Amino acid sequence: MSASQKRTGAAARRSEARGFLDALDEVSEAVESGAGLPAVARAAGSALDASVIVLDSSSSVLAVACASPDDELVVMRGESGSESVELRVADAPVGQLRYRPRGAPPEASLLRLVTNLIGLELDRTKAPERATEAAVSDFLSDLLERRVTDRENIIARAEELGCDLRDGGSVAIVRARPQQPEEGDWRARVLTVAERGARAVERGSLAALTELAEPRPTGLERELVIVVPGTELGGRAVEAVLRELEAGIDNYTFTVALSRPAADPADLHRAGAEALLAANVAEARGMRLLSFEETGAYRLLLPAMSEDPTELRRFHDETVAPLVAYDDQYETELVRTLESFLDADGNVAKTAEKLFTHRHTIRYRLDRVRELTGLDVSSTDGRERLSLGLKAMRVLGIVPPGGPAYERGAEAGRVPKEAKDR
Repeated sequence: MSASQKRTGAAARRSEARGFLDALDEVSEAVESGAGLPAVARAAGSALDASVIVLDSSSSVLAVACASPDDELVVMRGESGSESVELRVADAPVGQLRYRPRGAPPEASLLRLVTNLIGLELDRTKAPERATEAAVSDFLSDLLERRVTDRENIIARAEELGCDLRDGGSVAIVRARPQQPEEGDWRARVLTVAERGARAVERGSLAALTELAEPRPTGLERELVIVVPGTELGGRAVEAVLRELEAGIDNYTFTVALSRPAADPADLHRAGAEALLAANVAEARGMRLLSFEETGAYRLLLPAMSEDPTELRRFHDETVAPLVAYDDQYETELVRTLESFLDADGNVAKTAEKLFTHRHTIRYRLDRVRELTGLDVSSTDGRERLSLGLKAMRVLGIVPPGGPAYERGAEAGRVPKEAKDR
């Protein structure tokens, strides 16, 4: 290579380096100026020569720098060469950058530095919001677990968070179940959408993912709790929450439960127990929306659930727990058969029709129920105890295993035609 060629190559490299630094400086200046995420996104789009969208960890759009609405739609869908990069700060995901190059793909080193700057800006701007979320979560946990019981203290702490509880309120619990594997913090997204629905009805509503002292049987989980101020708007608020969730989030099943209104804020812990009971019952029965008033006889079990859940678990263990264990081990449907039999007022033919199963199979399963529990469904006492055991199971939030039946005579719940015709 001649000296002239070397000088030309060196000049080209210096020019590329200056272009790299100029692009990086543009993003850095937007961050340093405090202009906000929209300005940072525009600078990032210029630096990367790409259309850019910045999302938070719940997939909510925070900033857009695209050529047109159609361009934005393409980038959001990940089409036509669009790419996605997770934004992280200290190994914690804080959001996502979606971009579509207008020409050649950006250099990996430039992309990495730009995404780091965007991640830091996003983390900085979200800090006050995270502090508020933590404060709301702490308050709701203290309220429902009765760590704060003084009326004036409750009202004062709520007012600090923008919520007026002087006239009491209602408590709702929201549960979401993804129908396919999900990446990222999808619970935060559910919280954002649910909170938006509640606040559309009552601006002072508080929502947070809260760890309750009594873990659910499936393991320690955070409950999505919403407190709606006042005694009139709880029903409208939960209906709005469910509509917002079903319209805004696909491939999920939702359960929303509501307490009775508590006129005194010091009674909101009781409302929380009511909402939890209703949520457990609704989830076990496959219901989308249920209020405590609609739980019927389950309401009688609220004192046991709130004050002495150990006794309720003991009763469950003495009645239907062996059926749950048997179903789990052998993939049978004894619990479901018992539920259907009791719902059918002890009629074997109606139970068989509901389960699309031969009546001989139903009788066999009921015999297994008697052998495993020592309780005979043909007796009034046996039916009452088993019915209460099922209610205890639902109130405690214990979800029985489901699956095809493989017990003798069932053939996975199907009986050969000749057997049916006998």
